[in-house]
Parts: sequence; structure tokens; C-alpha cells
Amino acid sequence: MAKAVKKKESTGFFKYIKWFWILFVSGIVFVALIFLSASWGLFGELPPYEYLENPQTNLASEILSSDGQTLGKFYLDDNRTNLKYDDLPENLVNTLIASEDIRFQEHSGIDARGTLRAAFFLGKRGGASTISQQLARQLFVGVRSRNKFETFKQKVKEWVLAIRLERSYTKEEIISMYLNIYDFGNNADGIRSAARIYFGKEPMELKIEESAMLIGMLQNSSLYNPLRREELTKNKRNIVLGQLARYDYITEQEKDSLQALKMDINFNPENHREGLATYFRMYLQRYMNDWISKNPKPALEGERDRWNLYLDGLRIYTTIDSRMQKNAEEAVSEHMKRLQAEFFVQNTPERNRTAPFLDVPQEEIDKIMERAMKRSERWRIMKEKGSSEEEIRESFTKKTEMTVFDWKSDTKEKDTIMTPLDSIRYYKTFLRTAMMSMEPQSGHVKAWVGGIDYKHFQYDNVFQGAIQAGSTFKPFVYAAAIDQLRLSPCEMLPDTEYWIEAGKHGNMEAWGPKNSDGTYSGKNMTLKYALANSVNTVTAQLIDRVGPKSVVNITNNLGFSREIPSVPSIALGTADVNVYEMVGAYGMFANEGVYVKPVMVTRIEDKNGTVLYEYVPETKDVLSKEVSYAMIELMKGVTQSGSGARLRHSFNINNTVYKEVVTGYPYELTNPIAGKTGTTQNNSDGWFMGMVPNLVTGVWVGGEDKPIHFNRTAYGQGASMALPIWGLYMKKNYADEELDVSTEDFEKPENMSIIVDCDKFFANQQKDTDIEEDLEDLDF
Repeated sequence: MAKAVKKKESTGFFKYIKWFWILFVSGIVFVALIFLSASWGLFGELPPYEYLENPQTNLASEILSSDGQTLGKFYLDDNRTNLKYDDLPENLVNTLIASEDIRFQEHSGIDARGTLRAAFFLGKRGGASTISQQLARQLFVGVRSRNKFETFKQKVKEWVLAIRLERSYTKEEIISMYLNIYDFGNNADGIRSAARIYFGKEPMELKIEESAMLIGMLQNSSLYNPLRREELTKNKRNIVLGQLARYDYITEQEKDSLQALKMDINFNPENHREGLATYFRMYLQRYMNDWISKNPKPALEGERDRWNLYLDGLRIYTTIDSRMQKNAEEAVSEHMKRLQAEFFVQNTPERNRTAPFLDVPQEEIDKIMERAMKRSERWRIMKEKGSSEEEIRESFTKKTEMTVFDWKSDTKEKDTIMTPLDSIRYYKTFLRTAMMSMEPQSGHVKAWVGGIDYKHFQYDNVFQGAIQAGSTFKPFVYAAAIDQLRLSPCEMLPDTEYWIEAGKHGNMEAWGPKNSDGTYSGKNMTLKYALANSVNTVTAQLIDRVGPKSVVNITNNLGFSREIPSVPSIALGTADVNVYEMVGAYGMFANEGVYVKPVMVTRIEDKNGTVLYEYVPETKDVLSKEVSYAMIELMKGVTQSGSGARLRHSFNINNTVYKEVVTGYPYELTNPIAGKTGTTQNNSDGWFMGMVPNLVTGVWVGGEDKPIHFNRTAYGQGASMALPIWGLYMKKNYADEELDVSTEDFEKPENMSIIVDCDKFFANQQKDTDIEEDLEDLDF
């Protein structure tokens, strides 16, 4: 009887063992079948192994400054720049693991313990997605479906892909790939963009609490958006900080201190119309599109045969110095805001009924407005939609809500209601500007400001503009005269009315310029004084002596894109140029007579660091060292005693113009500076070209149309409109010693045969006169 009982118990125990193994093996077989089915594509097509080893993600092309800063990016939808694991701070990696996958270093893509826990408790005690699974979903699976069967299929695909990813990549590579691919919202694609946009810093500079906020956003960046739901995002950040303490990455005391901190968001939007060097970036976009059209991509099978600026993650190394660019933009804003305020005062309806236009008939104003209307985006869009001209014109007279530029606002914008036609006139009231700064020895462009605000004024006056040069063209006339006639800057010429007869130098009629004030002193003056004070009569005598062709021969070697006519009137700057060309041309004087073509891009690399392009300097010998140094000595006179002297000396600061217009005065710069101011007819354009040995900078200020200008030269001259920007910019540069902007004198060539020291020159002349008188007294 006892034996029978024992047999029954043994049989029952064996039955349980048998069923355990049956269920266990069945489970393994079922899981294996699931994985096999997924790998065979029964749950949907999986990416091939080649794609797993080289996943194609859209990468923004990055614009890098000469000092290693990111100026901006070119992208369509994905503002993403990949980082390597070594570029990630330890606190960020620890926070990711503590929050998302604490056993990340132990599993091979699937966390068995986490999966069983999630299955047993139906996800109420946390999910089971590993970092590898989340990466697989981001790369290949997509947004989770609401259909339960589809969700199951997606989950299985994630498992399979996670295991494959673990076989193809190291743990470090998986972490960097995941953080690089995630969309943090607000154009912050990837961890680098997120750190820059939300905190204004590189990932390696992130603090623990900042890393915690970004890792918290991984769960749902739309929900945990610090700009829209700050408190909710802060609570999520604090939960992540709690996870760090739970797994002993930080102490409880550190956790409490960090959780008490407020959200310190430093929002820096990255888009094409905001940020640093916007005008330069748009020039660079055209430059890169041209380069891409001429440089086919060595395409692999299945890839594009042309580079894509917005998807291929190119790295574009530029010559722009982010610190000097910032100084330039600040200088422009500070002065133009003040100058514009005075321009508004002078163009009130009481003072100017045709504002902002001055001294032109209504018919001319109507033509200007008509041209502007037909060039507008509204006209183009409505025309493309098939609207009739009558409908288009009618739309320009209907009042509408709009946001317009406004210097008075902190955001430089204001909401208003006006007709589109009125808005065209409103925008024409704003003075425009352009500024470029270049290292003359290398041609490297250090700063580029094409206008007052790219978002509202997208015309780039540095490169696109065609502006009369005014008196800034005169140095080329003087250079031709010194080169051909071996004149000294101390040579004397009379300031008297001077005419070049008809038929000479290609003149159809006699030509005789007046001085800017309409008077002639009748005195002899040195070339240095004449250039410093822009005496037109002396310039006319010089171009008559050397001929316009000699001047044009020099300018033909200086990179001017428009043909300069060989006529005497070019001596006064009637030729159209732009700031880019003028800075390059003046760089020749500072570089001992050698012209170096301005360069903005030094190298282009693909996403893997392969060099695709490297810059080769383009140079041309134009003048001898002697002549170029003599020209530097001439142009020093401009800032010593001429129209640019306010850079050095303090004048009557109670002068109305100084109070209302001149920004940053007194500048009190004591180092050697060569330069030239320029003012065109009716004060339409104001120029200043300034040089120190290792930096040449050009500034232009004027209206969008010639009839938009100040009514007095005191306000409209280059010394008032443009020079203050140069002065402010240089003071900011000198305040930063790391920029190494020269305070030294220009290097003088050895064995100078042209005398530039006027005391020595006049002493020699006196000696020659005494010898001549002695010879006359001798009786042969």
C-alpha cells in the first residue's frame, strides 16, 4: 500500500516536470519562430545588413568659423550634426543609462529582466525598451502604432534590429548614434543642436541638471518642451535626477540641491534668418551651390550622384572669426540705430513732405514705388497664382496685419496694420549698410555684415550692391600718379579751378570738377593734404597728367567685376563698385602692392572628414612696395588731419552732429591708421575705408534709392555715416587682445627712393633751389 502511494506521488511530480519542459521548450521555439519570422520579413521588411552598418540619416552641413565656432548650418528638416562618443560628457552618458537602460552594459540588445517585469506587471512598473531598441525604432521602425497587433509586430522588429545593432556596433557607438538621431524639438535634431539651442553651449559643457533635462525629453520631446511646458519639463528633469541618485551616480544631497535649481534655459534658435553672420551664410549658400554644380560626388551604389548641401553633412571651414563678426554686427547696430533716429527727425512730414525721398519730383517717386511693387514677393506670388494685374494692384491698397522692422523694439519688430504699398515706403525709410573686414596678407575675410537685419532686409549690400565709390576711388588715381611720375606725397599742386578740354582722354565735353564746398582756396597744397581733404581739383590734375587708362590698368588687376570706363570723371568715384571689391582692392596697399583675392572658404570636408576642397590663394603683383608704402603714407593723412581725424582727436563734442549722429565718439585711437572717407553726390552714399597693417575694413551707408539721403553733408558724409561703425568695430577688436589686431606701424621698405617724410622732402627742395641760385650766379 505504501509503495503504491509513492508511485502515485512520483508520477504526479514527473507530470509537472514534463509540462514545465514542454512549456519552456515551446516558449523557446515560439520566441525563435517569432524572431525567425521577423528576420524573414513576415512582420514587415527589415533593412539589409549593409544599411544597418551604414544607416542613412540626414545631416546638416555645418559652417565653421576660423576660431572653431559653429556659425550656422544648412538643413531642410533635420538640423543634425553627428558627435562621436568622446565628444559627450560623462554626466550625460550616466544620466542616459540611469534613466533609460541601467543594464545597458550587460545585455545584448534585449533586457530579459526588464521584459519579463514589463510583461508580468503589464508595464505598470516601467517599460523594457533598451537604448538599442529605442535606436532601432528611431532609425528603422518609426512611430508606435495604436493597433495592438501592429504594435506587437513593431516590437518584434525592434528586438531583432536591436540585436543586429549590438552585433554591428560597440556600446559607445550605439549611445552616440541614439543621442545624435533624436529630435528634441525646436529644430534641435540631435544632442549637439539641443545643447546649443536650449543652453547656448556645446554638449561637453553641459551641467548635470542640463543633461537631466535633455535626457528627460527623450520620452516625449513634444510633451516635455521647456519653452511651452517649463514646469512639467522641470518635474521630469527632477525624476531623472532621482534616477541618478537611485543608482549612486550622485548623492541624495546632490540630488536635492540640483532639483531645487530653476530651469536655466538660454534659448538660441538656429534657423536661416537668425543668429550670427546671416548675410554671410546666405552668400555662402550661393557659393556652395555653385561649388556643388561643378564638383560631382563620387557616389556609391544607391547614393546621390551630387552632393546635397542640406542632407550630406558637409563641413565648411570659413575664414570668418566669430568674435570679430560679433563686434562688427554690434558696431553696425549701435551706430545705425542712432543714425536712423536722426534720419527720422529730418524726414517728418513737416520737414519733408515727400519723405523719405528728397529733392525729386513726384513722377520719379512714382517710378521708384512702381519698380519696388513689381519686384516684391507679393507681386511674384500672386502672378504665379494667375491673378490679374488689376487684382494684384488692388491687393497693395488693402490694409492688413503685419509684423515690420522697428529699431525701438528689443526684438527689432512690431505688429501693425498698414497697406502693402505703405509697407514698401516704410521700409524705404531705413538706411542700409554694408561692412567687410579682411586680413590683407592672406585675403581671409574676418567679418561680413550685409545689412541692418537679415530677417527684414535680405539684400546683401556687401556683395550684391552696385554703389558709386565716391572719393574712396581717389587713391587709385594717386597710385597711378606716384607709380608713373614718381611723385612724393609731399609734392605741391594748386587748388584752383581746373578743366580738361573736350576731346582729351575720350571726353566728349570739357570737364572741370568743383570741390565739395564749391570753392577754391587758390593755395598750393601737398598731395597728402589734398587726399586727406578730398580736394577734387588736385585729383583732376593728377588724372589729366597720367590719363584715365593708367588708372583703369591698375583697377583691372584688383578684382572689380564691372567695367570701369576710361574717362576722367572716374577720378571722383563715378564707377560702380561693391564693398567686397573695395576691401580687396585696398588690401593691395596694405600688402605691399600685392593683391590677394578675398577668400571666405578654406576647406570643405564630407561627413567622414575626407577633404573635398582646399583653397589655393590667388594673388597678383600690382604696385611696387615703394609705391604702395607711399600710398599708405598718403592715406595716413586722412586720419591725422583730414576727414577721418575724428578717429584720433577730440573735437567739440557739443557740436549738434556729434551729439545726434556720431556714435562711440571720442575714439581716441593712437595707433597708425590709413584710410579714406567717401561721399557721393547729394550725400547718397557714405564710405569709410580703414587700414591697419593686418586688417582692412570697408563700410558703406546709404539709402535703398539715390533720392533717400540726408539734406546736409554734415550728416550725410562718410565721416558721419560710415566712419563711426569702423571706429566702434576697431575699439571692440582692440579690447580683445586675443584677436591680435595690429597697433604697429606699416612696414617701410628698405632703400625707399620716394621721399615720404615731408620735412626731408622740403629740405631737399630748398637745397636744390639754393644750388640752382648758386649756379645762376656763376659766370661761365
